[in-house]
Amino acid sequence: MKKNILLVGESWVSAVNHFKGFDTFTTVSSAVGIKPLAEALEGSDFKLTHMHSQDAVEGFPYTLEGLSSYDAILLSDIGSNSFLLPQDVWLQGKTVPNRLTLINQWCRQGGGLMMIGGYLSFQGIDGRARWRRTPVEAALPVECHPFDDRIEAPEGIIAEILEPDHPIVAGITGPWPPLLGANEVIAKPDATVIARLPAEQGHHPLLVAGRFGAGRTLAWTSDVAPHWLPETFSNWPGYKKLWTQALTWLTTRDG
Repeated sequence: MKKNILLVGESWVSAVNHFKGFDTFTTVSSAVGIKPLAEALEGSDFKLTHMHSQDAVEGFPYTLEGLSSYDAILLSDIGSNSFLLPQDVWLQGKTVPNRLTLINQWCRQGGGLMMIGGYLSFQGIDGRARWRRTPVEAALPVECHPFDDRIEAPEGIIAEILEPDHPIVAGITGPWPPLLGANEVIAKPDATVIARLPAEQGHHPLLVAGRFGAGRTLAWTSDVAPHWLPETFSNWPGYKKLWTQALTWLTTRDG
């Protein structure tokens, strides 16, 4: 039986203003960023469900029972406000369950939780992701900074592998293709830093594993697709191996 993976985020809507002399008009488009990951998981032991960012505001479960069907939850490029401010709170001034607390409890009871980097991951652009000092941060193997934590690296980041025998990266030969950015985080003392940025780029964590109660947690501080993760990385054979092994580790239950 395949394990159920819920990826929340990795979608956006863009509005563009076009100015043509006297006239102007606006176009609106939507996009998703999970295609490389979805293709990598085809034929694997995992069933990937994608919940778009705009759908998560109302559609992400409000109960532990609603989360119980998932073996792992991946939060990717979506800020904490999308979970904290559903319409009942934002427009009606009503109380609802805190879904960040539910994620924390679900992970503590044995769920696999992962945060993937992006402009609205960890603390994010201008600090707007706001995962710092939340119940989700408490479950993750890393701490967020209180500021804009983006590391933009147009020259490329070549991962430094610290734990080559860890099940997540075992058998992946290097050097890895370059990445173009990541979020700066702090690994918790009891976490395992599997990969990090090179010295000239600060030795910041790239891939970190940890435990939280009966659950397992991961932080991947770069992206799953462009622009931080170029096609040269997603087309690399190690990409598929990295993600299938990461999800295998994340969904393995201790004991």
